[in-house]
Amino acid sequence: MALITTGGKLIRDLESQGALALYVPLEGGFEGRYFRRLRAAGYTTYSLSARGLGDLAAYLLGVHGVRPAHLGKKSSGNSAAVGDIYYVPPVVTYQLQHLPPDSKGLVLWILEGQILSSQEVDFLSRLPSLEPRVKVAIEMGGARSFRWKPLKEAIAAA
Repeated sequence: MALITTGGKLIRDLESQGALALYVPLEGGFEGRYFRRLRAAGYTTYSLSARGLGDLAAYLLGVHGVRPAHLGKKSSGNSAAVGDIYYVPPVVTYQLQHLPPDSKGLVLWILEGQILSSQEVDFLSRLPSLEPRVKVAIEMGGARSFRWKPLKEAIAAA
């Protein structure tokens, strides 16, 4: 990889494909460079880990309930012993509603994507067609150099 990358090819591929599978060096550091390139190109980036996401469609596009860890304490009274359910707004919908007016869209950058099932990866590959302002970049594993391919090709290869 060149010492200084412009990120132009990644941005063009992300705009044309909508969803990319990324293979990044394990020592890290490349994400920040490409985040800066994406922001300079007019995109808003949102990074999250694939661990513990649960139902992706509900988490990203619908209001969903979560229970915080109860830390060994039980509720008293008539509610559930494991704690109350708190309802959280959908991540993607919330981010899209709060985009700056001059933004090209939202890039959802998902870390540790190799733990996702094939159905979840398929949903993420179709997400840009459901919401055209969303682009998806999923880190699917390690490599010696930063490289990517369309997410649909990564699904077919798996």
